[in-house]
Amino acid sequence: MAEESDLERTEPASPKRLEQAREEGDVPRSRELSTCTILLAAGASLWGMGDGLIRQLNHALIAGLSMDRTQAYDHAVLFAHIGATLMDVLVAFAPVAGLLMLVALASPLLIGGWLFSGKALQPNFGRLNPLSGLGNMISARAGVELLKAVGKTILVGVVAWIAIMGQKNAIFGLAVEPLHEGPAHVGHMLGVCFLSIVGALVLIAAIDAPYQMWHYANKLKMTHQEVVQESKEANGNPQIKAKIRAQQREMARRRMMSEVPTADVVVTNPTHFAVALKYSDGAMRAPKVVAKGADEVAAKIRELAAANNVPLLEAPPLARALYKHTDLGDEIPEKLYAAVAEVLAYVFQLKTFRQRGGNRPMQPNDLQVPAELDPNSPVAIAAAAAAKNKAAGADNGVVA
Repeated sequence: MAEESDLERTEPASPKRLEQAREEGDVPRSRELSTCTILLAAGASLWGMGDGLIRQLNHALIAGLSMDRTQAYDHAVLFAHIGATLMDVLVAFAPVAGLLMLVALASPLLIGGWLFSGKALQPNFGRLNPLSGLGNMISARAGVELLKAVGKTILVGVVAWIAIMGQKNAIFGLAVEPLHEGPAHVGHMLGVCFLSIVGALVLIAAIDAPYQMWHYANKLKMTHQEVVQESKEANGNPQIKAKIRAQQREMARRRMMSEVPTADVVVTNPTHFAVALKYSDGAMRAPKVVAKGADEVAAKIRELAAANNVPLLEAPPLARALYKHTDLGDEIPEKLYAAVAEVLAYVFQLKTFRQRGGNRPMQPNDLQVPAELDPNSPVAIAAAAAAKNKAAGADNGVVA
């Protein structure tokens, strides 16, 4: 089952998976790259500061081996002399040590970056399992590490042999060099040999760093099911979200229906659309849409309006325009002010008729609705067709 699971891990690690691994202290690391950079820095420092370092150590050695009568009989003076000599040695090595410390701190930035994780310090008794240890010893990664160690040993040994043999004559010549020139020459030769040997590690580091990055990415790969599960955890279960949206729509519809009894008029299609309008003089700048719907919802709006004595006005073009170009709570478009004003005038006249009697007002029949606002008008149909053709042409251009 574990092998099948590994075979199914075909998806790259998600940002969340990478962040979790980083929090656990798991980041790509190349020990060969870090070792190579530190040794190169050490070799460069020996090359640049070797002469001065040898001279300072030579002076410290001479001072340390020198002893006068006062130091022999006064231990306080002797300890002070030893302390001063040790301080000279520390000062001599301080530039090299400082450079190596900076390189050691900066080398993690080359791969993986700096990481401070408390989880990596927590005890993990699973690592003490001998079966797991045996499995790691015979794993593919262990084989790669073994081949890398053997290759590094062979490569470094060959380069070291070539570097030392190249300095053979200079080494034998040290026996006849003056004492004041010999130490500097030794430092120079050590620097050359050291840099030559460490330079061989550059090849190993150049191979190991990309391999560690690949191994890390491959280790954190995910199955398709894990990707789906993570997406559900991050964005929510689609089925649950669909139920929530359905409940939200139902609640919004109930709130909308509760506004129908307070409306001044309901404009209908007469059967397909219904839009409820409300206007309060002085409180609103323009009439607002408090409810709208199509088909079954429109039928429910008409039913509630009839039950609460809200006037129903059959005006198909106006109903279509209001349904198309307004949302709940919106003011009506400015181009529909004149048509809606006629409707409201009729409604207020009808209310007066119902309260006081008299002549029943005439229902407006020919409301002027701009053709571009009526979805069924030839102008609107032609404009929609032109926009559709333009979009189709743009898509074809992109595909081409």
